[in-house]
Amino acid sequence: MWCIGKITGQHIAQTEEILDLYGLEVPDNVAVVCFDERPCVLQNDVYTPLSMKSGKIKKIDFEYQRKGTANLLLAYDIHSGKRFGQVRKQRTKFDFAQFMDWLEQRYPNKDKIIAVLDNLNTHNYGSFYENLSIERASQLRKKIRFQFTPKHASWLNMVELEFAALSKQCLNRRIGTIALLENEIMAWIKERNKSRIKIKWSYTTEKARQNLAKHYIKISNNN
Repeated sequence: MWCIGKITGQHIAQTEEILDLYGLEVPDNVAVVCFDERPCVLQNDVYTPLSMKSGKIKKIDFEYQRKGTANLLLAYDIHSGKRFGQVRKQRTKFDFAQFMDWLEQRYPNKDKIIAVLDNLNTHNYGSFYENLSIERASQLRKKIRFQFTPKHASWLNMVELEFAALSKQCLNRRIGTIALLENEIMAWIKERNKSRIKIKWSYTTEKARQNLAKHYIKISNNN
């Protein structure tokens, strides 16, 4: 289940915390969102593709121009099924803080936001204080609670399923500019939200204990 490295009690604890959170009925004043970032490579065609014709597929030359990169920040609300996204030029503490500031404003009637995310070095409260006013950083720190996934276990984050769908449905072609990338992704998010597509998560703490039984036993024996 984890790609590499030794599985520790901390891995097990973080896994159960997230799976318990997914199965928990939270109060109306609490939102649970899964968040992650995805780099996107911008590419242009060198030669104009040949359009589809009757009985023939569209033909694209293998050669392309690399036009830089962009970064997609995406959050998925596990209860409402809504997605919130931004496309930015970089992947920095500033961009993370700006996105979380913007995301919090999408929840004016919530007292607490629990954000499931990975351990990227920009994903911390320090990013708020370094890029926002002290007052605003303090507000976000008090309202947003981070729930980190174990290292090498990004599969526990529901938003990874959204990235998989996005890759197949939207990003499976060459996109050469940030403006076009943003338009395409925002249209995809709008359509997905309009269709009320929700993730049906079935992996529970009980199933994890069955699948990872040998690791539970090993950790217990070490103690």
